[in-house]
Amino acid sequence: MILSLPFLHNSQDASTVLTRRLATGSSAVTKMLFAIAVSAFSFFTAQAQGIQTPEEKAAYLKTVTERSAKIVNTLAIKDSTKYKVVLQLLVNQYSNINRIHEETKLGLAAIKQQSITAQESALQVQQQEEQKLKQLQQLHSAFLAGLQQNLTEGQIEQVKDGMTFGVLNVTYTAYQDMIPALTEEQKKKIYEWLIEARELAMDGESSDQKHAIFGKYKGRINNYLSAAGYDLTKERAEWQKRINAKKESSK
Repeated sequence: MILSLPFLHNSQDASTVLTRRLATGSSAVTKMLFAIAVSAFSFFTAQAQGIQTPEEKAAYLKTVTERSAKIVNTLAIKDSTKYKVVLQLLVNQYSNINRIHEETKLGLAAIKQQSITAQESALQVQQQEEQKLKQLQQLHSAFLAGLQQNLTEGQIEQVKDGMTFGVLNVTYTAYQDMIPALTEEQKKKIYEWLIEARELAMDGESSDQKHAIFGKYKGRINNYLSAAGYDLTKERAEWQKRINAKKESSK
């Protein structure tokens, strides 16, 4: 059986026709073939929508290059060749992270256009998110492998902090300042969670998403500390008093 589609002027029209036919097809074979057609069409539509003008490409490249250079410049790399290699690794990483997130958005938008049940939609959304996570994990591993070939462990830590705005160290220091009575075991647990948060935040598509990831882990840490018997409201209030007193004494 050959399935033909009329010439359509935009992706929305095409998506509408495809999904209507899929919904009204009488045989299981017809529905299966049209499902394949929808999937293929969504892929090529995503590719077309992802095309940027030369000016847009240049502007984006300039932005991620400047962002990457700010991080690499903190590493004190004296070898110019190695500097360029690490810089390119970062530029590529930012670009690929952005690509994966944008492709996922297109895929999720295509799912919303389909005439399918809520259960089927939820399943496809889950599959789309799982695919994104898998791609990001693979990209993350390859990126770290590239860094390990060119940088020391200390420099890699600097790169990770640079990509996540130093939130790990700021947050870890804040918890220790807020609760001086933290045990070594509790400090270790907090630090481990913040390390985990940083690894995930490195693959975030925006500053807001990176901070949201840390926010999720801060919630986990707060629950852990509350369960350990700390009154966090009281601890914050006492911490603020100490901060204010220090400011007054420095005047």
